[in-house]
Amino acid sequence: MITTAPLHIDKITLTKKSRLADQDVNKVPFGKVFTDHIFVAEYENGKWGKTSIEPYGNAPMSYAVSALHYGQTIFEGMKAFRTINNETVLFRPYENYNRLNKSAVRMAMPEVPEEIFMGGLMELLKIDKDWVPTDEFGSLYIRPFIIATDEAIGVRPSETYKFVIIMAPAGKYYSEPLKVLIESSYFRSVEGGVGFVKNGGNYGRSLYPTILAQKKGYQQVIWTDSKTHQYVEESGTMNLMFVIGNKVITPGLEDTILAGITRDTVLKLARLWNYDVEERKVSIKEVLEAHDNGTLKEAFGTGTAATIAHIQTIGYKDKDYELPPIEERKFSPKVDETLRQIRKGKITDTFGWMLKVC
Repeated sequence: MITTAPLHIDKITLTKKSRLADQDVNKVPFGKVFTDHIFVAEYENGKWGKTSIEPYGNAPMSYAVSALHYGQTIFEGMKAFRTINNETVLFRPYENYNRLNKSAVRMAMPEVPEEIFMGGLMELLKIDKDWVPTDEFGSLYIRPFIIATDEAIGVRPSETYKFVIIMAPAGKYYSEPLKVLIESSYFRSVEGGVGFVKNGGNYGRSLYPTILAQKKGYQQVIWTDSKTHQYVEESGTMNLMFVIGNKVITPGLEDTILAGITRDTVLKLARLWNYDVEERKVSIKEVLEAHDNGTLKEAFGTGTAATIAHIQTIGYKDKDYELPPIEERKFSPKVDETLRQIRKGKITDTFGWMLKVC
């Protein structure tokens, strides 16, 4: 495990009464209960500074703040875990740090220095460490984000920003395998757009097509390319993978697809276990033909929230395609269990993925 240098926080204000005693962190719903404190850094006059840790609460904000009107808002999703030795560890946090700054560049926002991102996160975790669930499937979901804060109406990059970290204890994201619909009318992103960044607008535009799919009995959609709707890209808010024969196949990282950290993790494990890995365009036709000839063994989504989200049913043009039950799948359940044991400290982290909070 690696460590990071501490950050001097300009101001620390602790809550007068912790809410932890009122919560069972192993049984709270995902994303609805937050820890006692947040970390905040402010950007003005061309530099980041004015760091603080303060009690979680409602943010005083002008209705004219530019993030609300022009979408200059980006975020990350990452997790902390409690090991069997009662240590708090982060999973691949530097990947989230690098991706946040990649998003910042595309959205004309200032990049966050490593010492603020990592140092602020570490100090926040030290204070709220008791919020990390002890359950086998539990984690502390961490949401770092940046918002534009100029109090002004006008289409231009903001001159002021806030970088904030909030945290929420979490259990399993999906309780059962998913029924998904291949979306062939709407699209998530376009070439030359912002599909490869974690920008709030990407998620806002996904909601209406997802609601339409849910009315038909599906939980999520499989997004397809905007030009032809013939190639699959992502599933809901997750990267998408298929096991066809002995191959793990996933759409290649074009600028319409988010470079998922869990995606990269899964592919590293696949290569370690001697699976053939292919990152390329994946057509609907190829997937459905593999289903029909019996070579489509698994389909699943990968992401921070769910880790592995098994897909049981794929819907396309008024027909459902059923996949093998979870009990018959060999690759994705092994990935899920291996990552859980690495994160809990039950097996050796040979990749150096875990960062200990000292």
